Amino acid sequence: MLRIHQALQAGGFPNASKLAREAEVSTKTIHRDVEFMRDRLNLPIEYDARRNGYHYTGEVSGFPTMQITEGEIFALVVAEKALQQYRGTSFEKPLLSAIKKMEQALPDTISLNLADIEQTISFRTRAEPILNLETFDVLAKAVAQRQQLELHYRKPGQAAEKRLVDAYHLANINGEWFLFAFDHARKDLRTFAPARIQSARPTGKTFERSQKFSLEKRLRDSFGVHAGEGQYEVVIRFAPRAADYIREKKWHASQTLRDLKDGGAELRMKLSSLAEVERWVLSWGGEAEVLKPKELAEAVRAAAKRILQPAA
Repeated sequence: MLRIHQALQAGGFPNASKLAREAEVSTKTIHRDVEFMRDRLNLPIEYDARRNGYHYTGEVSGFPTMQITEGEIFALVVAEKALQQYRGTSFEKPLLSAIKKMEQALPDTISLNLADIEQTISFRTRAEPILNLETFDVLAKAVAQRQQLELHYRKPGQAAEKRLVDAYHLANINGEWFLFAFDHARKDLRTFAPARIQSARPTGKTFERSQKFSLEKRLRDSFGVHAGEGQYEVVIRFAPRAADYIREKKWHASQTLRDLKDGGAELRMKLSSLAEVERWVLSWGGEAEVLKPKELAEAVRAAAKRILQPAA
């Protein structure tokens, strides 16, 4: 709409076809935007049949811009910096394009020292996922267009195998990408790490996504991305030195935290799988002690013993 306004201000009576070519949109989009500008923004736009184009019938000092505060533009700049995790993916170009359009519509009176933001705010990723961008692009398109895919997928420590899947959802969870897809051989929903996909090819078939699918429900009782069938009450006691770190974050939706007299803390959660929480407990070294369930405590104890054993 800003481009349409600029074209009308320049004169020349541009028509929908010309505006569509310049803005790289359809003529239907131009017609819809012109109607919005005329009916909702109250801009004096008319079509001149003799000149075969649009024009302003009265003086328009400037295009109505969005009202935005300094705090909001600050948040916009921070959001642009947060796009680092999408660099190189198929999401980068449309996200940057959207932000650029918003910036173009901002009022000229807003001023902010962007150099200060550059020096004071940044985003860092400890372990950046390695993505094959061509494969990632295939996955993103398959999810958007509900395409069936043939994957060659390799689980850790195993040979790659062929998997026929319906690509349901692509999610970034804790900085890592995961594909949630219906696996035809296993007749169930499975989670795939894009970094383990050696090749992905559309089969030419499409599918109807199950209405029962809900990522929120699937991950509600998981500690990360692994959803199990069990029901576990997990209780972990943290020593005082680690307890302050535990208090600084919400680790799970079901958690309850109890402060202990010695300065420690007791964390309770309800989980459907123990695989990911086991690795998390081990990451705290001797600062975390599993009280429940018994199988988690035994798994952590066995893993700790393996760490102490010399490599073969």
